[in-house]
Amino acid sequence: MTLRPALIALLLPALLPAASQAARPFDARDMVTLDRVSSPTLSPDGRKLVVAVREVDFEANKASTGLWIEDLLARDAAPPVRFTAEGMNVNSPAFSPDGAHVFFLSAKSGSQQLWKQGVAGGDAVQVTDFPLDVGSYKLSPDGQSVAVSLEVFPDCADLACTKARLDEKAAAKTTGVLYDKLFVRHWDTWMDGRLNQLFVARFGADGKAAGEPVRLSAGVLGDIPSKPFGDASEYTWAPDGQSIVYSVRAADRGEAWSTNFDLHRVWVRARRAPQNLTAANPATDTGPVFSADGKTLYYRAMKRPGFEADRLALMAMDLASGKIREIAPEWDRSASSITLSADGKYIYTTTQDIGTYPLYRVDIASGAATKVVPGGTLGGFDLVGDTLAYVVSDLDTPGQAFVARADGSAARQVTRANEEALKDIAFGEFEQFSFKGWNDETVYGYVVKPVGYEEGKQYPVAFLIHGGPQGSFGDNFHYRWNAQTYAGQGFAVVMIDFHGSTGYGQAFTDSISQDWGGKPLEDLQKGWAFAQEKYSFLDGDRACALGGSYGGYMVAWIAGNWPDGFKCLVNHAGVVDTRIMGFNTEELWFTEWENGGTPVQVPQNYEQFNPINHVSKWKSPMLVIHGQKDYRVLVEQGLAAFSAAQRNGVESQLLYFPDENHWILKPHNSVQWHDAVNDWLKRWTKE
Repeated sequence: MTLRPALIALLLPALLPAASQAARPFDARDMVTLDRVSSPTLSPDGRKLVVAVREVDFEANKASTGLWIEDLLARDAAPPVRFTAEGMNVNSPAFSPDGAHVFFLSAKSGSQQLWKQGVAGGDAVQVTDFPLDVGSYKLSPDGQSVAVSLEVFPDCADLACTKARLDEKAAAKTTGVLYDKLFVRHWDTWMDGRLNQLFVARFGADGKAAGEPVRLSAGVLGDIPSKPFGDASEYTWAPDGQSIVYSVRAADRGEAWSTNFDLHRVWVRARRAPQNLTAANPATDTGPVFSADGKTLYYRAMKRPGFEADRLALMAMDLASGKIREIAPEWDRSASSITLSADGKYIYTTTQDIGTYPLYRVDIASGAATKVVPGGTLGGFDLVGDTLAYVVSDLDTPGQAFVARADGSAARQVTRANEEALKDIAFGEFEQFSFKGWNDETVYGYVVKPVGYEEGKQYPVAFLIHGGPQGSFGDNFHYRWNAQTYAGQGFAVVMIDFHGSTGYGQAFTDSISQDWGGKPLEDLQKGWAFAQEKYSFLDGDRACALGGSYGGYMVAWIAGNWPDGFKCLVNHAGVVDTRIMGFNTEELWFTEWENGGTPVQVPQNYEQFNPINHVSKWKSPMLVIHGQKDYRVLVEQGLAAFSAAQRNGVESQLLYFPDENHWILKPHNSVQWHDAVNDWLKRWTKE
């Protein structure tokens, strides 16, 4: 295994038990039942740390998340203890400004509402009782108010109106829905006219939200936060609590092909006209954070409208003059978030970087970027004063929480999740490699040895292809595409971050657009050849390629354009017909950017790398997997692939999930997915 020295020091305590007592290989059943540590949250004085821990009840086929708390001054003498009651499923922890309470969201009362619980002890108390679910929240700086997002019909004057309409619809004998604009469906949900809207509620003397919350509006109707994966990082309070800035895209007739999010400032109580702070930028502006004195607004911005994978640059706006500057224009990475240091001189942010996902500190004055935590993959962090808390994982270690100084030094592990579950389990050793890909440019990948590896033997190979396509299969303990689940089945694993992958500079990411089947295929071919030459334990005659989303597209493209490359193929949620994808996917900006226009404007671009045009050359056995609720890549794409294989006499199977979306999320379905995939790989790679 090749690990960076700093990461060895961090992860060694977690690795030693597994290494010394390993008895059996890791598999999908282990993966889906592991506890998942996330959301490290520090108290205002930096003394307490709260983390969320997701636990799975496999028999019940469901998961529940609870909060655990640690007194950092106690160090190892007192490990984290459960904070919220067992069985109380919660999310989104935040300390009150005075540090006396932890707030969180829970649906314990029947709908998702805001709760709080005293750090010193006592039971959780529900502090909102709205007739609608609270989607997200952010406490005001003084702790006397809270901003909440609620999904409402925008023309309703109060929350009761939305609730009444939903009840009426549920009781109606008709089921038809009439639309006059896109979106009609998004990710895995059919739209019903409701939008996420931002409201502010004040806490009464009893600490609970009192009265009807006040809806905020900046004159633009849209989802705050955005759907489907937006969160409270898309809005923020000013330090004086008098205003809020949020990111929003207009929910108009062009929404389905627009990436134009603007930052709007709206005053909570004063009668002042709302401001669009970033109207001049037609691309994405998001993630606002105020400086401590309220004079500067930091945020992240893209430059090219319509391109969802454009570089997110760090920006600073002087609110008095409106002057904007980019903080680190020479830093060729895309910032994932903004957290300010205590002295206001630095921005802490995570970003993808050469197959890892580390934490950086960016000097606001000079733009100099310094790596603070090198990776593998940071799964969340918080910073208070000189205390840094974060969760980190890598290819053979599930996420654990650590604390360190603000510069990353003196790191120590806080959580010991899964130590008992993993003490008798072995993982495959891994290594990063590089080679000359398209145009002789450097391309990176990872190889993972099978569990039980013996020097001199050759092993069948699972060749994993990531989705996105602007994504990465890096140094990450993934819960859907986990390389160790294949290593545990006796396969070596190879993963290539082909042209178009993220973390290698924006030009590298850009290079896949309008070239889906060109540079990436060449990288995969050259990477596979290089890996076989470098690692003698890879049996090139017993290898299968598998991927999801764009990875599934590439599997279908390989089937017709590299038909002798692999013994078998696995196509999960893959695009088989790029032309029809341009008409029936929900987020049209994606296909229109990737193909340089609509299917009507540039039909030749959609056909240039269209797998369906090469079906006559398919011959490798293909397992096709798709979920009915996948509205990104519709199930008809999977059905088309299976039908094409069947009609052309290609050995094939279809695994269909009526209750899953683009991802397979339910624990038992995940195990079924892995069993089917592993059976397929073993069937075609057996000696």
